[in-house]
Amino acid sequence: MKAGIHPEYREVVFQDVTTDFAFLTRSTLSSKETVKWEDGNEYPLIKVDISSASHPFYTGKHKIVDTSGRVDKFRKRYAQK
Repeated sequence: MKAGIHPEYREVVFQDVTTDFAFLTRSTLSSKETVKWEDGNEYPLIKVDISSASHPFYTGKHKIVDTSGRVDKFRKRYAQK
């Protein structure tokens, strides 16, 4: 393998913004935000809209997560008159 071409692989915390569920894993993503984890160390924080704690497949609940108004735009555009 060539040296210096691979991104840094480090531990990061992913946090679901809808349920405040967070988990520690390894990733190449980086963030300016940090969070203090349960082990007392500080890790970069990556915020996500959907995780296993809020995804309908894993929770068994169907709900629409619309962060950018796409559902309302669709309904307005294709509304029955």
